[in-house]
Amino acid sequence: MPRAARLSDRLGAVTYVVTVDTCIPEGTPEMDPLQRAGAVALIEDGFASVRSVKGPEGVEVVLLDTIVAVHPGGALLKVIVDAPALEFAEDTVQALVDELLERSALLADWTIERCEVELHQDLAKESLEAAEGPDAPPDDPAARKARHTAGPSGEGPANVDDAKTEAAAVRTQMLRLAEALRSFPPATFGATGADEADEGGVAALAAGALLYATDILVDELFEDLQVLTQEDVAVAECEGPLWHLEHLPDRYALQYDARFARRFLVTVIALTTRFTDGSFQRLSCVAEGLALRLLLNETASTLELYGLLDADVSAALDAFADRVYEGMDHQWLYDDALGVDEGAAAGAGPRAAPLAFRSWFTPFDESPAESGYVHPSAADDVV
Repeated sequence: MPRAARLSDRLGAVTYVVTVDTCIPEGTPEMDPLQRAGAVALIEDGFASVRSVKGPEGVEVVLLDTIVAVHPGGALLKVIVDAPALEFAEDTVQALVDELLERSALLADWTIERCEVELHQDLAKESLEAAEGPDAPPDDPAARKARHTAGPSGEGPANVDDAKTEAAAVRTQMLRLAEALRSFPPATFGATGADEADEGGVAALAAGALLYATDILVDELFEDLQVLTQEDVAVAECEGPLWHLEHLPDRYALQYDARFARRFLVTVIALTTRFTDGSFQRLSCVAEGLALRLLLNETASTLELYGLLDADVSAALDAFADRVYEGMDHQWLYDDALGVDEGAAAGAGPRAAPLAFRSWFTPFDESPAESGYVHPSAADDVV
């Protein structure tokens, strides 16, 4: 908080990322795909009608951009604003979302469960570089990522005992998350027989780690989006630090601009929502295959960070990947010696769609019932 205040004093207005979790009324049925598409339209239309808002004490807060990701139980909103202080950003966005929900009879009973503010990555970096003392985070992006992954305390373990205690706490949290991965029974992770009922076993740890890493992946992809938006460049031309988008196939790096990053982020959210709501059947498009690759990499990195990635957990994640991918067609995109621009890769699986960049967000199947659902914010433009 003090760092944010110092930064706002210097710059007058700061770009903040406000994360808002909204939920449908308790006890009501989860939304089906058609209802979720309707909720997206209502919320996005509401934001589109707003350019700036008068916050507390008459301070103007400027609305820069929004991302709306609706899931069966509500919506995750990312609201980007310019405000003179963190408190103004948070209070104003909460009041704005409250008003937008109340305007619609279909959303009026929704509730706001969380409203948090994050500094824009570049401005936060400037503030942190100016900060002094032992609590100032490191300048190196990799070191900052390790601290970010470690949790909100931002501090690494002081000794071996602390490291073991922290790893045990993270393992416990992952195991608690495992049951939320409703689309995948333990057998998906290679569990057999009695292992399937072991709530503290390898399969449960792998499942929980996937959800633990999902939260990190979404936050870091959002930071990637903000870097590309501010610099107004593609990944190949970006000078700022990126978490994940630079790990997509290099051949298309000039096309990974802010618009692509936005579609890709929404795709990650839509995919992982299907993981947790029990509706996942198969990957819907090429972009989802690439998103899963990033998620699995983040999962492995997070487990390794806490000393939880052993041979058994690695095998469980491999079993999960084999089950979900139904083949590894997307890997052809990483081989620059192969031409995949005009169609599916040679030798690709029977369900493969064309791997050309323009087809990444095109559903494999036309019917949502056949897992052809692609989130409206990521779907191809109608030409």
